Amino acid sequence: MDLQNSEGQPVDPVPFLVVTLLAFLLIYAFGPLYLQAFGVSVDHGLVVCTAVFIPTAVAAYYQFVWTHRPERRGIVTAGQRFGRLWYGLLILVALSLLLSLPFVFR
Repeated sequence: MDLQNSEGQPVDPVPFLVVTLLAFLLIYAFGPLYLQAFGVSVDHGLVVCTAVFIPTAVAAYYQFVWTHRPERRGIVTAGQRFGRLWYGLLILVALSLLLSLPFVFR
């Protein structure tokens, strides 16, 4: 897969694919069940999940492919990247706990 940024430079597709496929996994695995807890049918839940996934995939493409600049990689230190990863992990755990609340108090 040859992806290019807005300037025509080749871009590594792995970060984009990882984020997009993880989003697909989480949205379609958790979304219909979560919406079903609120009385939404599975058919409508899949439509809602698709409506959430498409902008997520577009945003991932924009962030990891279209606006990617290989020359800026040296500016961000490894410590800063690790900090972002750590905060992202904390946000993911908090979001998972928040999304599981309707199942706990049902």
